[in-house]
Amino acid sequence: SMGVFVANGSLAITRSRDKLRSHQVMSKAGVDIPRTVFASNKSNVKDVIALAGGVPLVVKILEGTQGVGVVLIETQKAAKSVLDAFNGMNVNFLVQEFIEEAGGADIRAFVVGNKVVGAMMRTGAEGDFRSNLHQGGTAIKYKLSKEEKITALKAAKATGLSICGVDMIKSKRGPLVMEVNSSPGLEGIELSTKRDISGAIVKYIIEAVGDKTNPKKT
Repeated sequence: SMGVFVANGSLAITRSRDKLRSHQVMSKAGVDIPRTVFASNKSNVKDVIALAGGVPLVVKILEGTQGVGVVLIETQKAAKSVLDAFNGMNVNFLVQEFIEEAGGADIRAFVVGNKVVGAMMRTGAEGDFRSNLHQGGTAIKYKLSKEEKITALKAAKATGLSICGVDMIKSKRGPLVMEVNSSPGLEGIELSTKRDISGAIVKYIIEAVGDKTNPKKT
């Protein structure tokens, strides 16, 4: 509002933090995502399970972060119990198909401007399907395929974020975007890729606003 440059605007940040809205925006832009069903506290459990493609499935609360509020459900009976419990707490959540072939691993592509400046593959801790580093996962440097790079940039553009972490998983039908994070951590991606990601961010900002410390460059 004051005319000060911001890398990520408030609308884009708000959109990315709302899992339902971000999935709607990405879907509209043609970004491939897992089959996703929004479940309100009045949803019919059987219909939700069927629309998500049946069990196993993944349940996510709308504003969970770092793997918190994400549950894998493997049987029809367990699905009904968990969804009934969530409904009873008046919690809005998403139900998604479980991509078994991903093997509990995902890919984070770090986008700065219109470039992918680094990528890592994260694998969940033993016995945990979540690959988040905050949940005990591990990460290694990863080389994106052309399709994965295009998908990451497309997701970032759809959400309006100039700096973000795009989380994808491999599937039989290509890369699927799970989430676009507007405040991705730097430690994991810099350690695994050995790249100066923070330097890339600074460079992007300087180029966007002009180097005020050197008038000849502005």
